[in-house]
Amino acid sequence: MKYDVSIVSCPDYSQAEEALIRVFEPIGGLDWVEPNMKIAVKVNLVTAMKPDTAGTTHPALVCALTKLLVQRGAQVIIGDSPGGIYNSVYLNRVYSVTGMREAEAFGAALNDNFEQSNVTFPEAKVLKNFTCTSWLLEADAIIDFCKLKSHGMMGMSGAVKNMFGAIPGTMKPEYHYKYPNYTDFADMLVDLNEYFKPRLAIVDAVWGMEGNGPTAGKPRHIGALLASFSTYKLDTACAALIGLDKDKVPTLEAAVRRGLAPADHSELNIVGPLAELTVPDFDHVAVHNSLLFAGNGKNPLLRAFSAVGGKLLISKPKLHAAECVGCGVCAGICPAKAIVITNKLAVIDKSKCIRCFCCQEFCPKGAMKVKRPLAARIAAKL
Repeated sequence: MKYDVSIVSCPDYSQAEEALIRVFEPIGGLDWVEPNMKIAVKVNLVTAMKPDTAGTTHPALVCALTKLLVQRGAQVIIGDSPGGIYNSVYLNRVYSVTGMREAEAFGAALNDNFEQSNVTFPEAKVLKNFTCTSWLLEADAIIDFCKLKSHGMMGMSGAVKNMFGAIPGTMKPEYHYKYPNYTDFADMLVDLNEYFKPRLAIVDAVWGMEGNGPTAGKPRHIGALLASFSTYKLDTACAALIGLDKDKVPTLEAAVRRGLAPADHSELNIVGPLAELTVPDFDHVAVHNSLLFAGNGKNPLLRAFSAVGGKLLISKPKLHAAECVGCGVCAGICPAKAIVITNKLAVIDKSKCIRCFCCQEFCPKGAMKVKRPLAARIAAKL
């Protein structure tokens, strides 16, 4: 029987290798690997975070995967492009803090190619031309090894969102500014997945991140490991695992529109205890991503209603002043230049804010929060 997604229980990282073997078995996860194949393991290294913060792919799982790949004769290169300068000084610090260096003992190499390539992708929906990290282009296959987290802009960070790491770190704000609309940004992420076509996707959901994710949230034990040959199907199962509706995850909506994923996880052929591992009270970042209530937009009254409704319902970044230290990271990374530091506090110009939540994602103190308007909270209960 052909399965779309495999899920197994993995209570803690001490069981990493055994859990990987079990999650791969029903889908033949590594059967395609051939000797001397150069495999890029694209992990989530959003920033220099220690493994116990649950913000990055856990090194125990990366080490176990490396061991299994090397046993099959593959060459393993591990890497990512976090939000920051894409060079050896910055990445080597990230590799050290996140524990990725541990994988070198099992035969992996950490990516040290920091070249960038310009790519043309005429089949894309929105991303016809883009700049990416060259190391991914040199691989024979890519394994997307993501972390399950809440996300300020996309609702959930999983396999599809993980491929945004193909864009060099300092260029990421440019893509936020170019695609400020949630639908376009989601289509851009799907375009990246369609271009790179990861051969296998795995999600570390042993410990996920809930609340103010994807960097300043709280670790949440889920105790699961999932794998699939489709990033979209894997994310569909992940959304179900944390009790998140598809319409709260723009990347899944985009995948469904393009015929790449089913409308509901019930349409997937899933092997494993999804229902038993589901976390119904997972704390999501509540983002209202669908603001186009106006149908095709031709009716002026509906357009006006859409504009007013959007202002009432859309989530926005908001500073929690007590936690702000005035470091200026948010001002430096904001693609719309909507933030200034005044009297050692970040101040957001609401007229310029494009609601990309870069400030919330990269605030080192977690002082930027996702603010959900009262109208949206009331509407959610109706």
